Amino acid sequence: MEGLLQYLLAKIILLALASSFVSCYDPSPLQDYCVAVNDINRDFVNGKFCKDPKLVTANDFYTSGLNVPGNTSTGPGSTITAVDVERLPGLNTLGVGIARIDLAPGGQVPPHTHPRGSEILLVIKGKLFVGFVSSNEYNFTLFTKVLYPGDVFVSPKGLIQFHANIGKTNAVVIAAAGSQNPGRIVIGDAVFGSKPLIDRKVLAKAFALDMKKVKYLQSVFSLEDDIRY
Repeated sequence: MEGLLQYLLAKIILLALASSFVSCYDPSPLQDYCVAVNDINRDFVNGKFCKDPKLVTANDFYTSGLNVPGNTSTGPGSTITAVDVERLPGLNTLGVGIARIDLAPGGQVPPHTHPRGSEILLVIKGKLFVGFVSSNEYNFTLFTKVLYPGDVFVSPKGLIQFHANIGKTNAVVIAAAGSQNPGRIVIGDAVFGSKPLIDRKVLAKAFALDMKKVKYLQSVFSLEDDIRY
């Protein structure tokens, strides 16, 4: 009897673990579609409230504009034109997203992560150097590739990745994600530009930097005008 109870307990634990792994991704929709609608009179939900299905039209599943080049003259020399549920309400609950990335020569999408979705890139134009770094479990291994038009590269969810235009002309990339809202954490902005700023002593020790260098990096990445501590 005791052995049977232990067996059942082990099965329950395994099922619980399996269900937790499944729930780590965008949940599967429970209807054909759930066109997003903003409702400021309700509580926050994980996603968007659904539009009345009787009021849904084809336009809820349509958008345009990814043929228009983005402005690459500022910042890191790149711009991302994302198609999210605000722009395409029909994406809600479908677990996918897409964006256009424009990069000037020498421009880049700085090291970043997508905490809620893997990303796959399709190069339309230009020459791109891309890569991602594995977790500590795999010894922070760097995987890189030079991509040309028609090439595809995928980066797993949550890992640090980057894209850099190493060609002499503008580059255009289409990026698709396995989430309607994959999120984006730019490493430099998060570490040195958080609000409020992370204590300088913590960063100096973590990155083996002196205080002056940490203060300089915070002044570059932070929007705060006065960095005195």
